[in-house]
Amino acid sequence: MTTPQLLSAFAGHWTGDGTGVTVILPPPGTVASGEVRGGAPATREFALLEPGRLVDRVDAVVLSGGSAFGLAAGDGVLRMLSEQGRGFPTPLGPVPIVVGMSIFDGSVATRPPGADEGRAAASAALTGQPFRLGTVGAGTGARTGGWRPESSPGGLGHASGRAGPARVEAVAVVNAWGDVIGDDGRPVFGGDPVIDPALRLGMVNTTIAVVLTDARLSKADCHLLAQSGHTGFARALHPAHTRYDGDAVVALATGEVDGADLDLLRAATTEVMAAAIRSAVQAERGPAAGERDSR
Repeated sequence: MTTPQLLSAFAGHWTGDGTGVTVILPPPGTVASGEVRGGAPATREFALLEPGRLVDRVDAVVLSGGSAFGLAAGDGVLRMLSEQGRGFPTPLGPVPIVVGMSIFDGSVATRPPGADEGRAAASAALTGQPFRLGTVGAGTGARTGGWRPESSPGGLGHASGRAGPARVEAVAVVNAWGDVIGDDGRPVFGGDPVIDPALRLGMVNTTIAVVLTDARLSKADCHLLAQSGHTGFARALHPAHTRYDGDAVVALATGEVDGADLDLLRAATTEVMAAAIRSAVQAERGPAAGERDSR
């Protein structure tokens, strides 16, 4: 299944054997921030997303399998963007700002994605190849329900919605230790919610996501939007933000639409993120999540 173009951004996948890379290339000048809430993150350049840091623009977000090893996928994207002259201006030339987030998948023990795979995903984005959902790209090796005796499917999901004049979209790679929870409050897989001291522990999980809006926002606003993305995690994952997850959200604002209400946008982001997470495990079985509207 494919999704519409992500607002004015380009998005593409490289899919391998049990692992993959997904790259989102926003238009030049896109403002960004982000937040980590999980206990075991694998991230690249995340410190510069803090509201008080100098750089407020991002040239690419790279989602990958392979845990810390998979962060190398960002090197290929950085080199491609450098060849195109994109990046933060410095006296010695532009430096592309490439933020990375990785999940833990089976490639950690085999061949995790690297620079070549990252470049391939960026090329797929720029050439307009179909942007698919489910077990593709960074969601290829994803699983959920890691706290149960048997895990359940994970994957990559997408959802979109509106907040007044502004649009908001979310892309989520769901590899959670906990369960994906439906609108009815019950796990999509795995039966009833249960808290049992005998449940297994693990360190092989993480949900990572990108929020994209066409609203004109500051870096501090984007940080609040990323926080609302995490609220969407808590709506659709149980438990969320555990010590075994590296849960992280990046928020991107392309700035085409003036006058968006930030609090309305944050409310829409929470709903859209929860829908994107549910879409990740339902993408192979049904239609994409519908529009979410906050007015």
